[in-house]
Amino acid sequence: MSTSHDVILSPVITEKATRLTEVNQVVFRVTLDATKPAIAKAVEELFKVKVTAVNTIRIKGKPKAFRGKPYQRSDYKKAIVTLREGDQIDITTGL
Repeated sequence: MSTSHDVILSPVITEKATRLTEVNQVVFRVTLDATKPAIAKAVEELFKVKVTAVNTIRIKGKPKAFRGKPYQRSDYKKAIVTLREGDQIDITTGL
């Protein structure tokens, strides 16, 4: 892994992810090979905050169909990052 921008792909903006911001947690989509320490370091470097915990979830792509042709959605990994009390990330502003 070379840079922080390579580890974190995008923020996840859903109702559930938005609710987590109330308890100092932010959700990001990360690369499949990203480790918890690498994710924590990347978030701290990019957003200038202190990370207290990182939880990861690996989501398997589900089979779908488009115009009758079956295909497989890509696998991806989400990271739920817990921030120190008082720290906050505004993901709507972008990087």
